[in-house]
Amino acid sequence: MSYYFEEFGVGARYPTYSRTITEGDLSLFCALVGYHVPLFIDEEYAKTTRYGGRIVPSAMIMAISTGMTESLFRTTMEGLLAVDRARFLLPVRPGDTVRTEVEVLEKKPTSNPRRGIVVFRDHLFNQQNDTVYQVDKTVLILTREGKTHTT
Repeated sequence: MSYYFEEFGVGARYPTYSRTITEGDLSLFCALVGYHVPLFIDEEYAKTTRYGGRIVPSAMIMAISTGMTESLFRTTMEGLLAVDRARFLLPVRPGDTVRTEVEVLEKKPTSNPRRGIVVFRDHLFNQQNDTVYQVDKTVLILTREGKTHTT
């Protein structure tokens, strides 16, 4: 279900589904983007690091977290205006199960009554309910009036 600008309340939090990041996910992502970093692809090397094993790249964490939020504004998002204050707080590993919770930080109308601006904070949690990643996103969202004018 996509929400319109009017439906987002400051302070509201919207949970997403959970998903387990698999070995295959990590391998495919690293191959797709060309990450040949041993910390991501070589378990024996990664065991010698402070992490004690492979971890998931930050770009993959961002992509998975963002993908989890798409149902909130699948048909009402007009554009992503800014990404701010991204923080990687704990490592994510293959086998971890993560979920995102979206918090509405602020919202404001624009000069165009068809759309408004909403600032969200995405919180990504692991299976122990530890926050592993946070990011603030400023998004242009359709209003109910804007719904009838989209192409």
